[in-house]
Amino acid sequence: MNRIDRLHAILVHLQSKKRVTGQEIADRFGISLRSVYRDVKALEESGVPVIGEAGIGYSIMEGYRLPPIMFTQEEASALLMGVKLTEKFTDELTRKQIENALFKIKSVLRTPDREHLEQLSDNVVVSAARLPVDENSNKFLGALQKAIVASLVVQLSYSTPYREEEQQTFRRIEPIGLCYYGQAWHCFAWCHLRKDYRDFKLTRIQDLIFTAETFCREQHPSVQEYLDRMKRQHDVQEVKVLFDKNVVRYLGEQKYYYGFVAQEPALDKIRMTFLTGHPEFMARWLLSYTDMVEVESPDSFKELILKLFGQLQQKLSPLKTC
Repeated sequence: MNRIDRLHAILVHLQSKKRVTGQEIADRFGISLRSVYRDVKALEESGVPVIGEAGIGYSIMEGYRLPPIMFTQEEASALLMGVKLTEKFTDELTRKQIENALFKIKSVLRTPDREHLEQLSDNVVVSAARLPVDENSNKFLGALQKAIVASLVVQLSYSTPYREEEQQTFRRIEPIGLCYYGQAWHCFAWCHLRKDYRDFKLTRIQDLIFTAETFCREQHPSVQEYLDRMKRQHDVQEVKVLFDKNVVRYLGEQKYYYGFVAQEPALDKIRMTFLTGHPEFMARWLLSYTDMVEVESPDSFKELILKLFGQLQQKLSPLKTC
């Protein structure tokens, strides 16, 4: 990237956030802090009202706006791919907003780029999962997004399965973030009823009401900090396994029941990552693949597999004769 393009990109980055540190700019563009200082000075000399506060970062004076941004063909294509994926994992309201945003993106594209995007859109399809999906499963996604940003306490009518019955409870929660795993959206929140953090699966929310009460966001951990805490407390365990390539096709959708998150090639195998709150059930499932699967981590999960295998051996051992 030449310096002129970098200066423009830095200006766009400054306008995208309330405040940006020099280190953040350096990391994003792969330059030194000294280069950041020179680039910011160049922006100031060109008339851009950059405000720098020692130890805090840079910001753009309120009211200053960059003229309409022109997307490159590659940037527009990347946004389209993101839109295609997002449509399958959001509620109806969010899908409508995504559609409106895509029309605005197309409106600022040059004719050849717009035609490229339209042709690409007609030839890219994200197939729905074969698992049965409730059309209303994500209907509270938009409402929870607003509550998180506004730090609003919300009241839920929540259905929790207990053995063969389902118990419906009313919860007042302080939502701190959303996370998609195990083929479902989850809301991490402080629960007033349980006096602790809880993971609320959106498919189990029956009703949601905004309250007039707000909470202090700084008193709660970030989503990533909460996930790390859950892993440390063994509420949710990250498990990495290696499957033989010839068996992956047969996993189908069942892997999602055990918290499938991602997969990647690993030499002649496929590495899969899972987040599971029920390691024993997942271990029993993996045992059915015998020599076609290998557990990479964690060690505690390997020990669980060995324990279950030992119990299986005892069941299968021949009867002793006198």
